[in-house]
Amino acid sequence: MSLLARVQSPADLKLLTRDQLRELCAEMRARLIDVCSRTGGHIGAGLGVVELTTALHYVFNTPRDQLVWDVGHQAYPHKLLTGRDGAMETLRQEHGLSGFLKRSESPYDTFGAGHAATAISAALGMAVARDLHGEQFKVIAVLGDGALTCGLSYEGLNNAGASERDLVVVLNDNEMSIAPNVGAISKYLTSVQRNPLYNRVRSAIGAAVDSAPGKLAGVATLVRKWEESVKSFFTPGVLFEELGFRYFGPIDGHDVNALVETLTAVRDLKGPRLVHVITQKGKGFPAGEHGEKWHALPPGHDPATGRQRGASGARAAYTAVFGTGLTELAAERPDVVAITAAMPSGTGTAAFAKAHPSRFFDVGIAEGHAVTFAAGLATQGIRPVCAIYSTFLQRAYDNVIHDVAIQRLPVVFAMDRAGLVGEDGPTHMGLYDIAYMLAVPGMTVTAPKDATEMLALLRAGVEHAGGPFALRYPRDSAPDTPPPMADIRATPYGTWEVLRRGSDVAVLAVGTMVRPALAAAEQLAAEGLSITVVNCRFLKPHDELTLAAVIADHRHLLVVEEGTIVNGFGAHMTAVVGAMDAAVRVATHGVPDRFIEQAPRARQLALAGLDAAGIAERVRALHESEAIAG
Repeated sequence: MSLLARVQSPADLKLLTRDQLRELCAEMRARLIDVCSRTGGHIGAGLGVVELTTALHYVFNTPRDQLVWDVGHQAYPHKLLTGRDGAMETLRQEHGLSGFLKRSESPYDTFGAGHAATAISAALGMAVARDLHGEQFKVIAVLGDGALTCGLSYEGLNNAGASERDLVVVLNDNEMSIAPNVGAISKYLTSVQRNPLYNRVRSAIGAAVDSAPGKLAGVATLVRKWEESVKSFFTPGVLFEELGFRYFGPIDGHDVNALVETLTAVRDLKGPRLVHVITQKGKGFPAGEHGEKWHALPPGHDPATGRQRGASGARAAYTAVFGTGLTELAAERPDVVAITAAMPSGTGTAAFAKAHPSRFFDVGIAEGHAVTFAAGLATQGIRPVCAIYSTFLQRAYDNVIHDVAIQRLPVVFAMDRAGLVGEDGPTHMGLYDIAYMLAVPGMTVTAPKDATEMLALLRAGVEHAGGPFALRYPRDSAPDTPPPMADIRATPYGTWEVLRRGSDVAVLAVGTMVRPALAAAEQLAAEGLSITVVNCRFLKPHDELTLAAVIADHRHLLVVEEGTIVNGFGAHMTAVVGAMDAAVRVATHGVPDRFIEQAPRARQLALAGLDAAGIAERVRALHESEAIAG
């Protein structure tokens, strides 16, 4: 039996020898590479913390001791050691294991984590609750995968250090989030790791002390203290200690023995402590060690190379089309810049960075800063395009309102991954941007029906000088292949287009729902129902003339959107149409008011009734209810 098969819980882990721990780590790495080759997933971060995860569960008494992970990407080894190895084949599958941390999945998942930088704040809350209850257990926050580029981490450090609570923070320093880390702190940490003088001095002192005879033990102690004082000149220990933390490190994060010894010593201390651990993202997987490209892998890849098995005939993703189009648009307009928050590859802006490096800005995992930075640029005549996932832009909502919208600054928000996102599950769903952007005065909100229209709306956004402009598009393959950006004209501002004319029910379709609405209309035509389909590409401002014409010809409208039905475009249209003609009935069709669990994107759409069959079924029901009422 393999060692991994013998470990059904961290209690079993504690029965192993140090040599067996190293063997176990090798087995865990092989298991993760094998599983993710079939399920897909965020493999790089997990492979980097195999030894660290093993040492943490070996030293601490989990789950009584609360282990709080920052960024669920790091959690795959944690799942292996906490009774979920047998279910790893279901990772990111419908009704299977989450790709992130989930409290309902295991008592060892003490805090849900999908977005970065939450660990310290959550852990401090747990430590305070422990003290209020008069309990005795340890709380350990594992900060990593680039979270020190995020402001929330510094807020947590500042508060936790001043609190003097019994709290351990482990800094997993791998120089990477998804892309290489950026910013002054990242450079500082990297310079420490690579400082040859510090490493030579530390090695020389260690050798001298270790070889000193017993009678020189007192001298050795003084030398060790001198080493600590020298270390403060070269390491970030002085920074963290000024914040109120006792600092330990840097430590080799792939030396399980050193990790166990350090964590054991740290465990028995009190107060805020920070352990600085150096790891390599993707450790043991050559493809994964290259960083951003292999941060996450799709299902069906070769575990040895990371290459996808079988050539894909799918069309380009919206993300790739956006990146190419923005790059071409910037070649026309020297005032266009691109901003992203640690996601150059994920947002397609890596192509822009290569073509226009002086006009590309990756600000790290700092969405609020990205938005306010863009606002500052816009005050000086620059046209900033903020490419940020819909789910991550939620963290910058105050900045969107306070720094951009109130000042009516022309910032374009390119919201990737809008709508249902498939296997990443609830933490990454882009279901709320329609509702939260419609609520912002002066905000233009748009959604394209295909990639060509996405680029036309992008051009319209950059040309729009009257305030902020939001463009939402999905995590999906585009249904079309657009021409070069030079051949694409801007979509006329505030306009809709009627794609099919009928007489029974009018479907107001938003973005990705246009094509399934047209397909539904075809199905219904065979049944004798005549359906109008309108492409509502501008959600705000809406096309008043086209809407008036539709209302004049129809007594029943159905608004279809790939977003939350609560306070969405349907709700907005219900109020607008009610004010225009109270006799017109408006029905809404979108994502229900609940968190959507992981499943393939097509499956999620079908379950929500947002495919052709679901839309057709809803139209039939509305038409029948209207006939009965009549």
